[in-house]
Amino acid sequence: MKEPLFHKVTLVLIVPVLLGGWSTSIMHNTAAAATTTSTPIKHIVIIFQENVSFDHYFGTYPYAMNGSNGSKFTPAINTPSVNGLNSTALQTSNPNSANPFRLDPSQQRTCDITHSYTGEQKQYHGGLMDKFVQFSDPLFSFNPKESGKCDQNQVMGYYDGNTVSALWNYAQHFAMSDNFYGSTFGPSVPGHINLISGQTHGALPSNTKGVINGTVIGNPDPVRDDCSPSFLPSSGTISMVGKNVGNLLNSKNITWGWFSDGFKPSIKIPEGKWICNFTNHTSLGGWNSHDYYPDVDPFQYYNSTANAHHLPPTSIQRIGSTDRANHQYDMSNFWKAAISGNLPAVSFLKAATFQDGHPIDSDPQDEQNFLVNTVNRLQSLSSWNDTAIIITYDDSGGWYDHVMPPIISQSNDPTNDASIGKVSLCGHSLIGAYQDRCGYGPRLPILVISPYSKTNFVDHRVTDQTSILRFIEDNWGLEHIGDQSFDIKAGSINNMFDFSSTGQRAEKIVLDPNSGNQVKNSTGPK
Repeated sequence: MKEPLFHKVTLVLIVPVLLGGWSTSIMHNTAAAATTTSTPIKHIVIIFQENVSFDHYFGTYPYAMNGSNGSKFTPAINTPSVNGLNSTALQTSNPNSANPFRLDPSQQRTCDITHSYTGEQKQYHGGLMDKFVQFSDPLFSFNPKESGKCDQNQVMGYYDGNTVSALWNYAQHFAMSDNFYGSTFGPSVPGHINLISGQTHGALPSNTKGVINGTVIGNPDPVRDDCSPSFLPSSGTISMVGKNVGNLLNSKNITWGWFSDGFKPSIKIPEGKWICNFTNHTSLGGWNSHDYYPDVDPFQYYNSTANAHHLPPTSIQRIGSTDRANHQYDMSNFWKAAISGNLPAVSFLKAATFQDGHPIDSDPQDEQNFLVNTVNRLQSLSSWNDTAIIITYDDSGGWYDHVMPPIISQSNDPTNDASIGKVSLCGHSLIGAYQDRCGYGPRLPILVISPYSKTNFVDHRVTDQTSILRFIEDNWGLEHIGDQSFDIKAGSINNMFDFSSTGQRAEKIVLDPNSGNQVKNSTGPK
């Protein structure tokens, strides 16, 4: 998560391809190139949202407290249970100094909670899960001049299906997981970089603000972006060495792109640099913010995939292919390509800040408007029958979650890894292993929306942010990142799909962006 106005992201993804699998023809520029995938998925859209733990949005799923304001959520019969907060002990005798409590639809705006690499480890307290209140330390209140004035107990708050109604309805009709984690502890930038490379080591300079021992643990901005630094001049700027999934896709001529709302610049000065006045919006909660921030476009950190001057694509037909835009686009380019039948095979979508779910500068209602409008439009495309949408988050935002993640990546940095006495909570890394990548981090929501999704299904297998990266690699027959990337050990998200020839396909569902409920008398986009 960012600092002062730093925000996060949700994803729409498109399924990868393996050799010897499902064959199709996909348009690359003006020529058709045969592309083979290991599944029927030919397009994946990853919507990467911001700062939500699993319990914060799905802790009481599928049971909502239907309110006097007319809000109502009724789960389908035989809805599977989740590992949530429905236990009486967790609700009334929680090991933290405050019990979890419900935020109702009127409480859209919340404070930004500390969610640093070390701070989150301290919240988890070696698996005792009892220090969330003590280490919540709200960063920003409703008045930016009142930093730290929020009630620390807010960290225990959660929403239910009366507020995050669309996400609960998507879970009812498609697939979700209650065992999906951030790849490491920490805020926005590590989460975004893990999504595309599984490797937060390789930052230059190796010791600047937000970087320790060459590993990113904070929110520095990318050097190769005219809009950096995005908020605080003291935040530092870095570049990343090594590979990302864009390099792997380019090696196989697979079309792809990262699409950020507000990426289009405003003013150009003589030396060729764009002045990023940004496009601004005000959330329903009354907070005004830039639509785009450089630290939530992870490809901008790599010289091979950066578009420093925010150059537009040379044509609609070239969107997804390598040209001066170098696969980094404004959100408007995504819809131009999609509507013209030129939807890239792999698309990452980043909402404008006021719609990305980040506390303070966004809220559940603004986020829901973005998610529902995006999913409704994608279901109306001719490419829908071979598309998968993945909605997930960059980090937990520091919100309470009762599940201790498995520590599959050890680190023993005495300064930045939390400990109890002399015992490091992140174990002891092997000789030669990169430090300051303790993970998995907090548990996060993930939903898969596709004709091939299992319906009303909850996956319990252990997965993480790099499981999305691994799916792309496997689906399109790509190499792995290497250099200790987490992709090699990532669990598979395939259990949320039904690719069998006899499987029943999930039906489209049209939701109302305001209520989050299904539009009456609608069987989905035509």
